[in-house]
Amino acid sequence: MAVDKVKAFFAGTGVDVIELPESSATVDLAAEALSTEPDQIAKTLSFLVNDEPVLIVMAGEARIDNHKYKGVFHKKAKMIPFDQVEDYVGHAPGGVCPFAVKDGVQVYLDESLKRHEEVFPAAGSSNSAVKLSIPDLEKYSGYEAWIDVTKN
Repeated sequence: MAVDKVKAFFAGTGVDVIELPESSATVDLAAEALSTEPDQIAKTLSFLVNDEPVLIVMAGEARIDNHKYKGVFHKKAKMIPFDQVEDYVGHAPGGVCPFAVKDGVQVYLDESLKRHEEVFPAAGSSNSAVKLSIPDLEKYSGYEAWIDVTKN
């Protein structure tokens, strides 16, 4: 189970995986379950760029700006099909996160996250999360770069 991989990933770091009794599979459900604002949820979207998986972590209420995306990746945004996300990334939709992913998955952090001191990314299942500062998100995500691909 992917949440177990994420727990092992964070073992000994002081970061606790929060397992919830209810679903946190969407931004709104996660915000309600974690008693926070939807924008503080760090959602992770999965794309294919040149047939390789790319994860973009962004603020919960942010939306992809196709023009900006193309400016960064030089390709039209193409999300990984729902039924293939787990095969490409290692986490199923609803629990996709930038931790304990398959080798070769590139992670990018969107500037929209910088509005917050702390964010709540998923932790490998549709009812889990972690609470991280932005520096800790940088540290644990193994991100490639900060990018700006969301609408203002």
